[in-house]
Amino acid sequence: MVLTLLRQSSPLADAQHQREILESGDGWPSFTEVLQNHGQNELTACGIDVLQLNLGKLCNQTCHHCHVDAGPDRREIMTQQTAEQCVNVLRNSAIPTLDLTGGAPEMNPSFRWLVEQARSLGRHVIDRCNLTILQAPGYTDLPEFLAKNAVEVVASLPCYLEANTDRQRGDGVYQRSIAVLQRLNALGYGKAGTGLLLTLVFNPGGTSLPPRQADLEADYRRELKARHGIEFSRLFVITNMPISRFLDDLLQTGRYEAYLQKLIDGFNPQAVDEVMCRKTLSVDWTGRLFDCDFNQMLDLGVYSTVPRHISEFDGPRLSKRQIVTGRHCFGCTAGAGSSCQGSTVS
Repeated sequence: MVLTLLRQSSPLADAQHQREILESGDGWPSFTEVLQNHGQNELTACGIDVLQLNLGKLCNQTCHHCHVDAGPDRREIMTQQTAEQCVNVLRNSAIPTLDLTGGAPEMNPSFRWLVEQARSLGRHVIDRCNLTILQAPGYTDLPEFLAKNAVEVVASLPCYLEANTDRQRGDGVYQRSIAVLQRLNALGYGKAGTGLLLTLVFNPGGTSLPPRQADLEADYRRELKARHGIEFSRLFVITNMPISRFLDDLLQTGRYEAYLQKLIDGFNPQAVDEVMCRKTLSVDWTGRLFDCDFNQMLDLGVYSTVPRHISEFDGPRLSKRQIVTGRHCFGCTAGAGSSCQGSTVS
């Protein structure tokens, strides 16, 4: 089997290489085969509840497990024209939620415009925030902007312990994140009755599956309240997906085969029904359509039987589309399941 992931200069070539690694290997079943072995059909969409926009790969951080391979040196970014096409889809459909991600989505020049347009249409807006961006020059007024527009903040905090967080996301990230969470709390985020949702996100520091979401949420509440006086609305746990930087790390440390086997062995048929691809449509920075953010990073666009760009949006057809799958999908169906909304099985 492949032992090294060679970085390519072209993002497409890199995605192709990752797909080849994931789909190679003797003795490993395909995701489709495992579905069939459990009496389940190929995945199909059952509506579009979330329009998720990846606004680009520009970010103020370079995190160890980032599946987007984002960072300060990336220049891929959604244009205003593409952003307008996305708003037109919201205007002409009943999709209730706009989910903004990146990179650091706040670094896209159209971020605030997108928020205001979606809120004026009565849509729920999610900002997938790394927290530290809210301390960066030019962005320090964003907490007030987010609160004014009742944007849900979904914030990555890999652990309530400083050492574990900094090991995954960089030195000093924990303390800066805590300071931002305290500021968000001061604005009403995470407080009962304010309507300002503050969702925290946990992902493991290594090759283990996440613990039970409800149990870890209780731990986070206890520790963050005791240590820093922080409150939040809920916690999502997300499995590390074997793509991009995490795949690179698995290969370089010789842990890839064991991790993929763990995901395959952990397949839970009950986790399949609520995987995010069934009710989410993902849009990349160029406007191309994908079944999920992970497929986007592997350049696995929606099937050619449906529109493949946001400018060609067709709600009825896309709402019932067949979903493109691969071995990486075991990451969303292992254990209690994993999605952008946390565990798929209570």
